[in-house]
Amino acid sequence: MMWFDRKNPNVIFGDRRSETLTVTDRSHGNEKGTRTLHIQPDALMDFRQMPYPDGAFKLVAFDPPHLVRAGPRSWLAAKYGKLGPEWRDDLRRGFAECFRVLSTDGVLVFKWNETQVKLSEVLALTPHRPLFGNTSGKKAGTHWLVFMKATEGGAA
Repeated sequence: MMWFDRKNPNVIFGDRRSETLTVTDRSHGNEKGTRTLHIQPDALMDFRQMPYPDGAFKLVAFDPPHLVRAGPRSWLAAKYGKLGPEWRDDLRRGFAECFRVLSTDGVLVFKWNETQVKLSEVLALTPHRPLFGNTSGKKAGTHWLVFMKATEGGAA
């Protein structure tokens, strides 16, 4: 959902879902009360176990599901996915995978909305610390953080 040009040949959009869903959505004056969403990843994959070799990418964007509670026909859950009961372990494994597939000095851009889970709880799941980012405050709740994979033996 964040890409300006998802068809750029330098981009691989991965999701574990490939589906078309019709969900309830009455936002923005939508009179029909439903919206259809097409999830069409370039590669079917699970962020906890990506099918790429170590160091394969210079840049990884990690935008995992951020909802733990959502209705069965929720637009947000359909669009972004929903965390399961083992979400802490899932996100821990996701961070580890992102750093595994990053090349040395590679960059990880992490997006998180803390409507239901605080950013501090999520950052506690990885030993890596962000270099900088944008914390949008309590009203918007969406944070963008940038990490860099350290050179072996060095800090980033």
